[in-house]
Amino acid sequence: MSGKSIGLSDELHEYLLSVSLRESDVLRELREETAEHPESEMQIAPEQGQFLQMIVRMIGARRTIEIGTFTGYSALAVAQALPETGTLVACDRSETYTQVARRYWKKAGLADRIDLRIAPALETLDDLIAAGRQEAFDFAFVDADKTEYPDYHERCLALLRPGGVIAFDNTLRDGRVAEDNPESESVRATKRFNESLHSDERVHLSFLPLADGVTLAMKK
Repeated sequence: MSGKSIGLSDELHEYLLSVSLRESDVLRELREETAEHPESEMQIAPEQGQFLQMIVRMIGARRTIEIGTFTGYSALAVAQALPETGTLVACDRSETYTQVARRYWKKAGLADRIDLRIAPALETLDDLIAAGRQEAFDFAFVDADKTEYPDYHERCLALLRPGGVIAFDNTLRDGRVAEDNPESESVRATKRFNESLHSDERVHLSFLPLADGVTLAMKK
C-alpha cells in the first residue's frame, strides 16, 4: 500500500498502456505521424487522450472548447467521445500545424464536429463571450501558452456551466514546478497559476500526476 502517487518506470508505463489503452486506429496513426514532427513534445500522451474522453463521457459533455490544438490528437480524442450533435471549438494560431489535424479529423469522419478557429485563443474566447455564450459549454481542455493560463481560466469559467470541467495540461512541467526558483519564466508562471488555482474557491480542484500533470477544475 502507498499513501502517495508512485512514479512510473518505462516498464510500468508500458504495462499501464497494455491493460488500459483503447486507442482507435486513426488516433494511433495521428500520434505516430506527430512523433516525427520537430515539435513532437507538444503531443499529449495517448492515455491522457483517453482520460479526456472519460471526462467528456462522465459529465455528458456536448459543447466543448480546446485551447491549443497542434496536430489535432486531443481534439480528435474529445470529438470521438462526443454525441453526434456535440461540438468542439478548437483554438490555435497555426495553419501549418492544424493542416495535419484537419486531415485526420476528415479521415475519422468527425470534421463536422470541430470548429477550428485560427486566431489568438483569447480573441476567440472573448468573441464567444460577446456572442452571449456564457455558461453554454460543458468542458474545456487548455494546453497552450502557460503565461496565459490565468486568462484562459477566467474566460473558461465564464463560458462553462456550473458543473463544467476545465482540464489544464503541463501543470508539473517535468517536475520543475517544485524548484524554489526555476530559470524559465514559463515554469514560474505555471507555479504561480497552480498556487492561484489552489486558492480559487469558485472551483473544485484535483491535481493529477498524469503525463506532465493535469489539473481538473470543476466550476461550482
